[in-house]
Amino acid sequence: MIQFKSDYYYNSKKSLYFEQQLEISSFYSSESWIVLTEIEQRIKSKIESKGTPLKDWDINIYRGILTGYNEAFISDGKKKEELIAEDPKSVEIIRPILRGRDIQKYTYKFADLYLLFIPWHFPLHQNKEIKGSSDLAENEFKKQFPAIYNHLLQFKKQLSNRNRAETGIRYEWYALQRWGSNYFEDFAKSKITYIEIMTDNPSEGYEFPAFSYDTEKCVALNTAYIMTGNEYELKYIMAVLNSTLGKQLVKYYVVQLQQRQYRMLGQYVANFPIPKLDSNEYIFIANLISEILYKKEKGEEFKELETLIKNKVYSIFNLNQEEVDFIETQ
Repeated sequence: MIQFKSDYYYNSKKSLYFEQQLEISSFYSSESWIVLTEIEQRIKSKIESKGTPLKDWDINIYRGILTGYNEAFISDGKKKEELIAEDPKSVEIIRPILRGRDIQKYTYKFADLYLLFIPWHFPLHQNKEIKGSSDLAENEFKKQFPAIYNHLLQFKKQLSNRNRAETGIRYEWYALQRWGSNYFEDFAKSKITYIEIMTDNPSEGYEFPAFSYDTEKCVALNTAYIMTGNEYELKYIMAVLNSTLGKQLVKYYVVQLQQRQYRMLGQYVANFPIPKLDSNEYIFIANLISEILYKKEKGEEFKELETLIKNKVYSIFNLNQEEVDFIETQ
């Protein structure tokens, strides 16, 4: 980055402009910093003066689950129906799943994939007395869910070789490696979902940024995150994040990887400053988002709604025309 700054000395008038305008800005982490022009500094200052970091909202941000071996735990619709036909009780632990690649702006493309949602010590996972891998839990699992147990049995060797420091010690060979023990119930709630590694490169096939809304109780894989809370507040937050200003939030507060990629860790997204409004304004914007979701599902145009939201967001952050024009060119 230092070389990046020195390069401007060789570019005539353009270099002089950047030399005068660029500033180095600290970036929430002692290991990270970004270069901002004077106008970007102004925009970022307004964002922070108007907004409240998401970590101070009444919302939760969680990473998706980790299977440790997707081939065993994830199946298509056909296999799902086979397991249910073999044992109707199987339906109790089969969940629709979202991968990061399925998520788009506002909505997602469901790939007809399903997860065998099996917590540690299942089906005795509510028994706090069980502290490690339990033969009792396995015997109950085999008895209560024979079709799924037999399905997983063919992968026992591979599953047992996952994370050897824990598999068969802290949890049973048939259980998910990480299942969100403290927040798994949030997957069944209406929620925002977003990709862990997001890119502003349009060749990736989705608009940037891409935050979607799920009401179908999908479980997110570890390539995605979820955000739960009040419905109206969530839809308002998603409206801001999916707006043109949302692009600036990602670029200001998320560490950039190579090839125009941003790793959207929960700790970074939690720092996004979003202004709090009164309940009527939340409802107004949430209704606009609901209309967008409806129109997108029907394949109808909703550009006017996006423009309305975009201008509302600019107003909420009190941005002037020069600042708006700058954001529009990014």
